[in-house]
Amino acid sequence: MTNALAAPLSRRSVLYAGFAVPLLGACAGWPRSLSAKQVSVTVPFDMPSITVPDFTGAQRFVITDFGASQGDQTATSAAIAKAIDAAHAAGSGTVVIPEGTWPTGPIHFKSHVNLYLAKGAVLLFSEKPEDYLPAVQTSWEGIECFNYSPLVYAFECENVAITGEGKLKAKLDVWQLWYKRLKPHMDALVALYNMAYHNVPVAERNMAVGDNNLRPHFVQFNRCRNVLIEDISVEDSPFWTIHPLLCRDVVIRRVKIRAHGHNNDGVDPEMSQNVLIEDCLFDQGDDAVSVKSGRDMDAWRLNTPAKNIVVRNCRIRNGHQLMAIGSELSGGIENVFVDNCHFIGDGKGEDGWAVPINNLLFVKTNERRGGFVKNIHMSNVSATTIKGSILAVETDVLYQWRTLLPTYVRKLTPIEGLHVSNIAVGEAKHLCAISAEAEMPVKNVSLRGVTAQTLTGAPVVTKNVEGFVNS
Repeated sequence: MTNALAAPLSRRSVLYAGFAVPLLGACAGWPRSLSAKQVSVTVPFDMPSITVPDFTGAQRFVITDFGASQGDQTATSAAIAKAIDAAHAAGSGTVVIPEGTWPTGPIHFKSHVNLYLAKGAVLLFSEKPEDYLPAVQTSWEGIECFNYSPLVYAFECENVAITGEGKLKAKLDVWQLWYKRLKPHMDALVALYNMAYHNVPVAERNMAVGDNNLRPHFVQFNRCRNVLIEDISVEDSPFWTIHPLLCRDVVIRRVKIRAHGHNNDGVDPEMSQNVLIEDCLFDQGDDAVSVKSGRDMDAWRLNTPAKNIVVRNCRIRNGHQLMAIGSELSGGIENVFVDNCHFIGDGKGEDGWAVPINNLLFVKTNERRGGFVKNIHMSNVSATTIKGSILAVETDVLYQWRTLLPTYVRKLTPIEGLHVSNIAVGEAKHLCAISAEAEMPVKNVSLRGVTAQTLTGAPVVTKNVEGFVNS
């Protein structure tokens, strides 16, 4: 039987729940043994340079020196934790995963640490939910809670990285059974939403119990600063694949993701600021990139928009959307730039597996979200065949929540400044499809040089739009 209500948590967990969001706090400074790199991007809005750590000269801590064994998950998990502790204690360091397959449980970061996967190295993560306990502070689709630990997790860390040409791989034996989202899971979502609505402290929202089956994220950096993810491959995922939550200064570069399961978005920057995603390859069961800023009451409480998000030079083999905005956007989303990205999938996929390619830029919200969307740009993008539109906006996207819960608080989402240019698609239903509320029209939309060789519907379909340009 599902027990969606909170079980008692440790004192340490309760203290974690009270930590402040560090986005606006002062940086604790750089250790002497660690260098910083500044990454600047040219975008159609004001955006500061992004600071990330440079571990080139950092001391190396090889996990075999701490007892790791390819045939022993317990020993390898303990060795990784000891190596991370040693690197952190040294002021900074690189934890080295050598070539070979290394079974492990969850990996928890500390500040000033780089997890380096050598070429040919595979970190193979346990499929057993009990290995991801005790519960940690995380979130589920925009609502904060304590849940099974993400497979790779950092909480309130600075100067952290995952680098190298190796692979993170999840065993899906149990997680894929949880994809089904049976009634006990849905009941747990209702209970969690009601806890947020009634402002139950996050420390009391323990969801890692009973048959709740809230799958963990694969990689989550939660309330972190100066994050670098570079060159690695990620295969399979219980839930969202890479999730920077309430982070500042994030670079995700040359990462290859192949995750074909339910809710397997590629990268979900949520309430994060100054984020660059570049030169990545996405092969997803859901959206390639989805910018988010929390769901309803929790996001209004945290009051932190997603801001200054750049996605460039990426390729997408599979995915529902190239760029999704929302639907969890209650904290607001502004300053997003997608440039020189290409949907290269043929709709069939490798080995006959593919998901429908719906839209290139999809803004989705509903009457419960509030928040805002403004200053979104997409340029120099191509695709083969899409089922939907190059630009789509829908303001009544509720999915399963339409029947799970009534609307407790009605807050519409102002959407303004959507600019799409130099887009070429082989086939689409529409160039643009926007459906907004009469009392909250979408404003200031421009399409310039947006073309499709074949359209299966009307070129432009709009409802409640003010200031529309198509040239």
